[in-house]
Amino acid sequence: MRHSTRRHFIELIGSAGAVSSMAAWPIVAGGGQSAGRVVIIGGGFGGATCAKYLRRIAPAITVTLVERESSFVTCPFSNAVLGGLYDIDFITHHYDALRDAHGVEVIQDRASTIDPAAKTVALSAGSTLTYDKLVVSPGIDFQWGAIDGYDEAASEQMPHAWKAGPQTLQLRKQLEAMPNGGVVIIAAPRNPFRCPPGPYERASMIAHYLKQAKPRSKILIYDAKDTFSKRPLFEQGWKALYPGMIEWIPESEGGAIEAVDVRSMTVHPTFGDPQTGDVINMIPPQKAGAIAQVAGLAGDGGWCAVDQRTFESAVHKDIYVIGDAAVANPMPKSGFAASSQGKVCATSIAASLSGLEMPEPSYSNTCYSLVGPDYGISVAAVYRAGAEGIVSVEGAGGISPKDADTAFRSAEASYAVGWYQSITADIWG
Repeated sequence: MRHSTRRHFIELIGSAGAVSSMAAWPIVAGGGQSAGRVVIIGGGFGGATCAKYLRRIAPAITVTLVERESSFVTCPFSNAVLGGLYDIDFITHHYDALRDAHGVEVIQDRASTIDPAAKTVALSAGSTLTYDKLVVSPGIDFQWGAIDGYDEAASEQMPHAWKAGPQTLQLRKQLEAMPNGGVVIIAAPRNPFRCPPGPYERASMIAHYLKQAKPRSKILIYDAKDTFSKRPLFEQGWKALYPGMIEWIPESEGGAIEAVDVRSMTVHPTFGDPQTGDVINMIPPQKAGAIAQVAGLAGDGGWCAVDQRTFESAVHKDIYVIGDAAVANPMPKSGFAASSQGKVCATSIAASLSGLEMPEPSYSNTCYSLVGPDYGISVAAVYRAGAEGIVSVEGAGGISPKDADTAFRSAEASYAVGWYQSITADIWG
């Protein structure tokens, strides 16, 4: 097989527009010369990005995406659905463009087992796929039973809504049905978990709805931590928009929930009095998605160790893990981070299948949060590959200023919508 030169690879990728404005790193491509079969499990932010960019930068590679659902409902902006700003269709994305415009083979099925030695993936419908490289991007699963009384059945009454879709709609219906003057409880887990600012944006968006429809209501955030992402910015926003409506209870003050009683709709903290709620949003501890557990890719902590330069598994050669399931500290478990990792992973695989050295990667993350419809806050960071893994680039990125004026907050809220529309169009459009 004839290989392109490294310089030609990088020039080709630049002309193809594969270098994202969100992560300016060089990408290698096979120029149509590299070949191989790549199977990707999971069609979320990480897996779908990896599938699209592999096809763009190395068109000779056959890419098969295995996804159990016919569409993907994003956790980003699901809190805005709870707040009544958007409906579920706004956050639902399909795979038609990946299939029709980018040549990705999309199989709607569940990956049941992986055989790393034979390089095969067995699907629940009975077929088997072979691969040269495998990407596992399964997102999260929950540690059912970590909170006494809270299992999958209990989540129908106390929804987690941390996998967007039916649970999002269930939680919204409960908010609509609760009385004016009722109590909403949100239980936030210890780190690490998907979307660190998510529980606090959720409290904000629920407060926005309640302020209009049920203004005598109260939101209690029981937190298994003593601080949280963007805390000063959230608390400033709560004071400005929802005075007296949101109360945050840290771990040191009895915020960690150790048990729940579904029948009485009560939560029991590790110390202090039990609390009854009209609506209880339990966000349990998390771990890498099921297929990562079955395949032995996850360690004792429940997450998957990887070579953070390439995202190849630390356990099995030629298997890569990206997105929420991967250990990629200091990158958070976020949609933007997963997409950034998907591009780096696509680069790594294209380089490997083309017989070229992986160029030095960089990574990025941007996280917008809506405190109100016209009140946005954000944090951004850039990362590089250091000697021992991913490290933050000092001086790059930043966080919203604490005492910004209303025009600034309104602009950031608009940027949040623009960011969401841009990234989802880039991945699934």
